[in-house]
Amino acid sequence: MSGDARAFWLASPGRGEIRALRVPPPTRDEVQVRTLHSGVSRGTETLVFAGRVPASQWPHMRAPFQEGDFPAPVKYGYLNVGVVEQGPDDLVGRTVFSLYPHQTRFNVPAEAVTVVPVDVPAHRAVLAGTVETAVNALWDAAPLIGDRIAVVGGGMVGASVAAIAATIPGVRVQLVDIDASRAELAKTLGVEFAHPDAALGDCDIVVHASATSAGLTRSLELLATEGTVVELSWYGDKQVSVPLGEFFHSRRLTVRSSQVGGIVPGRGRSYGERLALALALLANPAFEALVTGRSRFDELPEVMPRLAAGTLPALCHVIDYPEE
Repeated sequence: MSGDARAFWLASPGRGEIRALRVPPPTRDEVQVRTLHSGVSRGTETLVFAGRVPASQWPHMRAPFQEGDFPAPVKYGYLNVGVVEQGPDDLVGRTVFSLYPHQTRFNVPAEAVTVVPVDVPAHRAVLAGTVETAVNALWDAAPLIGDRIAVVGGGMVGASVAAIAATIPGVRVQLVDIDASRAELAKTLGVEFAHPDAALGDCDIVVHASATSAGLTRSLELLATEGTVVELSWYGDKQVSVPLGEFFHSRRLTVRSSQVGGIVPGRGRSYGERLALALALLANPAFEALVTGRSRFDELPEVMPRLAAGTLPALCHVIDYPEE
């Protein structure tokens, strides 16, 4: 089974290429996976593609199976679903998720893969990393029954947060975005939609995921006294400006960062348990609305610049792989 494989590399900022490589037989503790689908993270991955990771964050931004170094050349990515072709008997033939870059076949430690539930389509399972980020954000936010929640920014992460929050009894969830076309997405996810100018205030929690200063400012404005903004946006090298005068102190507001690399203390969950939960949540067919584009693996060098520039609009763009 071992043999030739191909991988997508960022050759230089803004330019990607597909490189051939040889995959050796897996060791006793490894599995060999043939990729079925991978997903492009529209936030982090397009910033990496554009060479916009600040040097101070290079060590922190490394993907688990990254090769090369920032800014380039680098093999980067972390949304991969494939089938195990070699490895332990209980894994061979199983569909698995792993935090591996865009590559047709690869070896990883057996402990680095998580089995995809049978009721989750393989292509939808590439959302597991994004849904895991959303789960972590809600653990940080700690919403209660009946809370008033706004999610500002209806991209992959924001929509995932809204979809999960909508399952909490008695909550009011509103997805807030300047793009009116996201109203249909909100309807599919079972939440309300509003333009920022019309969003409901007096929120207990606002999850911000628009990666804009205007979005963060509006998030603060929507809070009730003692409310909290959970900041999910990653800005890369972009500077952010927000008003911390006016009502910020008088209403005793909080801005809290949330990052998937750490689990809130006291939660008592492992990273593996968190990922397994994210995959289980993807059985909800509403998440299918986040898959808004698909391309073949061979098209990645042309697709990535368009995704990074925004000329190919998408929430989650799925890459489909040939059997080889």
